[in-house]
Amino acid sequence: MTYQTLQFEQDINGVATLWLNRPDKNNAFNADVIAELIQALDEIYADESIRLVILRGRGRHFSSGADLAWMQASAQLTLEENRADARLLSQLMEKLYHLPQPSLAVVQGAAFGGALGLVACCDMAIGAQDAMFCLSEVRIGLAPAVISPYVVRAIGERATRRYALTAERFSGEKAQSLGLLAETYPADQLEQAVNSWTGTLLLNSPAALKACKALLHDVGAAAVLDDPIRERTQHCIAMLRVSPEGQEGLRAFLEKRTPAWQENIQ
Repeated sequence: MTYQTLQFEQDINGVATLWLNRPDKNNAFNADVIAELIQALDEIYADESIRLVILRGRGRHFSSGADLAWMQASAQLTLEENRADARLLSQLMEKLYHLPQPSLAVVQGAAFGGALGLVACCDMAIGAQDAMFCLSEVRIGLAPAVISPYVVRAIGERATRRYALTAERFSGEKAQSLGLLAETYPADQLEQAVNSWTGTLLLNSPAALKACKALLHDVGAAAVLDDPIRERTQHCIAMLRVSPEGQEGLRAFLEKRTPAWQENIQ
């Protein structure tokens, strides 16, 4: 598919990079961006060859949040039309959060409003030390409603209350201390860091990564470690042990050789 607001790249190692591609608008998103991200994620869901998804922004900023013209238009919508608009954003967040493959967000510049939600929906995120984050919605009479479940999961309820209610900005280093970013780097070292993270993740079994991610979703959603969740964990490891990649990984470890999924990484 041809995209107008995104760039969708896929390399020979099965790494798919989704670039927000409106640098002249600071990658602010609108209905078109949301629709294209949903479409791109649908493509990724259907492509078994994709092993890792990286979410990035072209230009100076990851994303400045909602597009001003889009917000102005939404002010003219009816309640039902606004509900439909919110459903699309919610669909995007949930689809990204439940992506089968591991996902990595890479943040430079601003990640404001809904863009912070995208970062929170990824499994991991890294960024520049001087990146800036903000849940700015209350400054204009709104709330970070649709993204709030994912932000709470990423940084906790207490921190979410602070930054959602104050709308204050915080740095990449603060985002790391909150758990939103796994690591921060000087801006001129960010690209090198992306390559390092990609290389590390590609060393792992693709099937095991998907199974591990699905398992952690179930475990994380459980209020307590009850019998169904314990059975889920037992089933997961048993299935992986008898799977082709599980068998190959164990044999490779015992035979002190490289597993098959690492052989063609370039």
